[in-house]
Amino acid sequence: MSSTLRTDATALPPVVDRATWQAQRDALLVKEKAHTRAGDEIAAARRRLPMVEMDPGITVTGANGPVPLLDVFEGRRQLVAYFQMWHTGHPAAEQCEGCTFYNSQVRELSYLHSHDTTYATFCQGPYDESVRYRDFMGWEVPWYSARDSLRALLGDREFMLGFYLRDGDRVFETYSTSGRGVEVMAPSYGLLDMTVHGRSEPWEDSPDGWPVNHEGFCTGGRPTAQLSRLAAGRSDALNI
Repeated sequence: MSSTLRTDATALPPVVDRATWQAQRDALLVKEKAHTRAGDEIAAARRRLPMVEMDPGITVTGANGPVPLLDVFEGRRQLVAYFQMWHTGHPAAEQCEGCTFYNSQVRELSYLHSHDTTYATFCQGPYDESVRYRDFMGWEVPWYSARDSLRALLGDREFMLGFYLRDGDRVFETYSTSGRGVEVMAPSYGLLDMTVHGRSEPWEDSPDGWPVNHEGFCTGGRPTAQLSRLAAGRSDALNI
């Protein structure tokens, strides 16, 4: 896999002795703990938000046809739905690189299930075509087309993650987020944020000469996560 980073071998952090490093690390830890506690406070406020009742009969399309929103919960109390963007009629190479990045990192669902929570993808394209992309990528998450129900689910809003609660046969929307709010799906970001080079994205506040990735979620013009699938011999033609 070719690198998309522009690097400068002379761009390195200063070298200090262990005691100097530890002092600066301890100072940073104070800020990190404050950040963690602030996040806990925000999460507590999020749990206290009011909610909006939804029509439990809103349908999305699965492998066997229309599925009521109530059934997407698979009997669990909570539902997290990722709204995958879609470009109808386009091959895998031209599908949303950001959605590919985020959805590729949601793999093991057992811990969510143990917390009475279902995860599902609500694709904004037709089922028969888009499910081929799921299969091309090797994803095993529940997959539905929400193309015909987007107005009922989103209203006039645009968001990528929707959070829902089931109370018997009633369904409520409790939270939604888009933009950088979906970074919670990407542990790769969390790990990279702790490296010296960070995400290597142009907007980051990094020292001069640090690596910069100008392709974002792509490598060679297509979503990075697709490259291993191509190497395995999978076809990215989705309209067959």
